[in-house]
Amino acid sequence: MSAAEVASLVSDHLERQGISAVLSGGAAVSIYSDNEYESGDLDFVTSADMCRLDEAMRELGFQRRSDRHFEHVECDFFVEFPPGPVMVGNEHLRVFAELSAAGGVVRMLTPTQCVKDRLAAFYHWNDRQCLDQAVMVARRHKVDFADIESWSRDEQHAERYAEFRAQLKRLARSARGRS
Repeated sequence: MSAAEVASLVSDHLERQGISAVLSGGAAVSIYSDNEYESGDLDFVTSADMCRLDEAMRELGFQRRSDRHFEHVECDFFVEFPPGPVMVGNEHLRVFAELSAAGGVVRMLTPTQCVKDRLAAFYHWNDRQCLDQAVMVARRHKVDFADIESWSRDEQHAERYAEFRAQLKRLARSARGRS
């Protein structure tokens, strides 16, 4: 199964159990980048307690392997549950995208939120791989650059936002040069 299929199966099942969870992190990048970036885990941000998550994930055949980490013997992806609320930097998120896949519907970050999520790691931990991931998503999807720029200023990283935009422009010029 693809990341989107596993994510939709888990998300749909959790929703039916009354557990709200939002796919974020590298798995959202994998989905939005058409697997240009491939993640081995699915991060679902939730405020649900671990007892409820244990039971719901056990019903899907997943076993908890550590504090927040679940594995299934027949699945290439492991599932993690970072604690909520869903935040990118200092911004609390409340509205999300929904993607239909073979396993059901997955609630996940929007493309704009996904770019912010990756930029947050670049801004705060200098994770250049996350900068590349933000670019991958922004190249393929309509994102709200004004919102991302404003958020970046609020995060005190206007200069790093400029670096993100410059990388996008370089790639766009490079792509035009190959055409």
